[in-house]
Amino acid sequence: MRLLVTGAAGLLGREVVRLADHDVVPTYHSTPVEGGVRLDVRDRDEIDAVMRRVRPDAIIHAAFKQDDWVTTATGPANLAVAARDVRLIFVSTDALFASSIDSYDEDAVPCPTTPYGAAKAAAETAIRAIHPDALIARTSLIVGSEGRSESERLTHALAGGGSGALFVENVRCPVHVTDLATALLELTPSDRTGVVHLGGPEAVSRLELGRLIAIRDGLDPDALPSVPGAVSHIRLDSTRTQRLIGTRLRPVSEFLRPLRS
Repeated sequence: MRLLVTGAAGLLGREVVRLADHDVVPTYHSTPVEGGVRLDVRDRDEIDAVMRRVRPDAIIHAAFKQDDWVTTATGPANLAVAARDVRLIFVSTDALFASSIDSYDEDAVPCPTTPYGAAKAAAETAIRAIHPDALIARTSLIVGSEGRSESERLTHALAGGGSGALFVENVRCPVHVTDLATALLELTPSDRTGVVHLGGPEAVSRLELGRLIAIRDGLDPDALPSVPGAVSHIRLDSTRTQRLIGTRLRPVSEFLRPLRS
């Protein structure tokens, strides 16, 4: 299988490329990657040219730009048009849901309250209409193991006296980047369509997540400043999807457990 991975310069895309045992072609927009092909998903002609050149059997679309509607919403639609005869996995987000006391399962209807969430919801709608055999994989905060994720960088900066704070009332279901990438690669050759949820099984606040990162990395968790912040509890229920896949999505308290020396 020849696999095209968009956003290969990012945390998730890079991990997918690293783990894949397929013939992988990574793509990037502004930060070159080794063996990669430049791709601007906003440009339909460029997408068509890359598709003709690479001729992929499958695509994992992990590229996005949080503050750019065209990249995040229109880009996936452009890709879906060009890849209607190709297996397409679209990485979406829990941010297309509003704060709720209840968890969101795979049947939940998007109800975004932010521009980024709205862009991802629009992308899902377009993909469902254009490429009904595509798979939409919603996930949550992605955490790494080498300080590469946004949450890890912020925690280290705050522990070192940087400006800002961690929100107490912002709750998500973090997932380890390796677990997520492995699950996506497991699902790629399958015939599953529709929506899957690939969030971690444990919900924590941004502050709790930061404290877990700090403890793992030998930093003082009590040095992390916090503020209540606006209430935003978004819990992604991945129970149904977890029963369908062999990849185990670990709880954040497990994958951020300090390593014994």
